[in-house]
Amino acid sequence: MKKEVEKLLQYVQKPARYIGGELNAVVKDKEKVDIRYAFCFPDTYEIGMSHLGMKILYGLVNDRDDSWCERVFAPDNDMEEQLRKNNVPLFALESGDYIKDFDMIGFTLQYELSYTNILNMLNLAQIPLKSSDRESLTPLICVGGPCACNPEPITDFVDIVFLGDGEETTNQIIDLLIKAKKNGMSKHEFLFKAKDITGIYVPSFYKDSYNDDGTLKSLEPLYDAPKKVKKAVVSDMNSVYYPKEFVVPYINIVHDRAVEEIFRGCIRGCRFCQAGFIYRPIREKSVETINKQSKALIESTGYDELSLCSLSTSDHSEVNKMLTTLIDWTVKDNINLSLPSLRVDNFSDELVEQLNKVRRSGLTFAPEAGTQRLRDVINKNVTEDEVIRTCTKAFDNGWTSVKLYFMMGLPTETMEDIEGIANLGMQVIHAFYNNPNRQKGTGVQVSISCASFIPKPFTPFQWEPEDSMESLKQK
Repeated sequence: MKKEVEKLLQYVQKPARYIGGELNAVVKDKEKVDIRYAFCFPDTYEIGMSHLGMKILYGLVNDRDDSWCERVFAPDNDMEEQLRKNNVPLFALESGDYIKDFDMIGFTLQYELSYTNILNMLNLAQIPLKSSDRESLTPLICVGGPCACNPEPITDFVDIVFLGDGEETTNQIIDLLIKAKKNGMSKHEFLFKAKDITGIYVPSFYKDSYNDDGTLKSLEPLYDAPKKVKKAVVSDMNSVYYPKEFVVPYINIVHDRAVEEIFRGCIRGCRFCQAGFIYRPIREKSVETINKQSKALIESTGYDELSLCSLSTSDHSEVNKMLTTLIDWTVKDNINLSLPSLRVDNFSDELVEQLNKVRRSGLTFAPEAGTQRLRDVINKNVTEDEVIRTCTKAFDNGWTSVKLYFMMGLPTETMEDIEGIANLGMQVIHAFYNNPNRQKGTGVQVSISCASFIPKPFTPFQWEPEDSMESLKQK
């Protein structure tokens, strides 16, 4: 860590956000690598350290002998104030070096409201914001993640956009950048070659024009760039890179546990869900791969909780075999197995039997809408009877805590649909107290969480309006 940075730590609330040195953090000799990559998460340490995509790419790049990936997070207000006050540029955690001297700087676009954080981080790094103002080959500014599927709002500021899965394209771009540096390529020459890589969009190679109302009129390719850029898709989840270890933080983060991705994509088609559309097709890991990777993560991190990550965990084609295999050793080692994404329409007796073997926690389901009419509109193929039956089955087997996720502001929504949320919650409560098999002397906790609908690109609802603040408050 640079002395300039160390001096600032006494003035911030959580110095551990900025010091690095955690278990499994990767430190290399910068003189022995060809590429230095700063992976930037445009939010605070606690949120960014919980992000699976960052863990994957951090391990992927550092698995290469010729490259070194370091982590960068948006500083909180107190640290930003100190950086600006003392004219200290934004730095990476592993080396403490300023990221303006790196070869690649990658940002993940998880949500639209983080875009201004990206600009703020570039400004803190003392890097020109606009791509057109950065003439040298490096640092190369890249973005990826779910919001990259609609990159135009931020394309003036970035050199390369990663579309789709990032594992294979990241390696291809690094290989190309190494050649570019050795051969003395200009930035334009490098981008000209990069445009031919599947999943790579080079914004400066397209000319855009807009209608009077601000909507995009046309996007014409230049320099033989492809008219349509295809997203990158990892076809084999069993062979694609997955880290054997995660960096273990010194402080509490939002999701502080081992995470095993079990498949990508979704077999459902909820009309509001961007992830369900942009991560198609569905690709599963085998039970053997899941088990092997899960064991490696637990052994290397010391975590006592393993979370299975997907858009809908119970939709894995071998979910019962998978749980049997994992429970065989997690129970013995006192590891909590978490299944955060369950559906009410496939909460089977076999699944309940498996879940009964692990450390008990609350169950979470997502009816999304309060009435059947609105659930049909959004293509959420779940009925009220299925919700009640599933919760009753859970109560039969000893669960006393259920969380239900809903959305407000959905297309065609009325106050009747909003009232249906409360009604469904009350029916779940009644199902508990009317259940003769429930645990005697216990109460039930039914939590209802409501998020506001946000129209997302590449979904059937992408052109639907967002509800007003006044309307949402009334609801």
